[in-house]
Amino acid sequence: MRISSLDKTDRRILRLLQTDGRMSNADLAEAVNLSPSSCLRRVRRLEDEQVIDRYVMLINPAAIGRPTSIFVEISLKSQSQESLQAFEVAVSACPDVMECYLMAGDSDYMLRVEVADAADYERIHTTILSRLPGVARIRSSFTLRTVCKRIVYEL
Repeated sequence: MRISSLDKTDRRILRLLQTDGRMSNADLAEAVNLSPSSCLRRVRRLEDEQVIDRYVMLINPAAIGRPTSIFVEISLKSQSQESLQAFEVAVSACPDVMECYLMAGDSDYMLRVEVADAADYERIHTTILSRLPGVARIRSSFTLRTVCKRIVYEL
């Protein structure tokens, strides 16, 4: 489904569910001026067409002792398909890695890790990141504070 095929009501439904995924169908239907059955059909269509990927709950990282984000650039010794796949399988199994992206540019991968402090990151760097398959170089940048972090798409 393309964004252009979403009508005004679909967009309102998506905006509302992005800010409160636990909103009841009855409340959602009222907010978008639809009957509950019509609203539910639209939501199911958006789910079936994978416009709605999934419903999640977000945890405040500071509340669980991980107030600092670290962005980690990783370069591999080789960019062969086997090397990339081995790295991706291994990094996907690391619970401390919150996000991992294959990159174009100076590094092969960009990771985001959330940590308690510098000592916690040193543990992750030493025991996990430096032992990932094929790693040639690790470059880390600590965040000072979050300026902007969006979880809602403007539709």
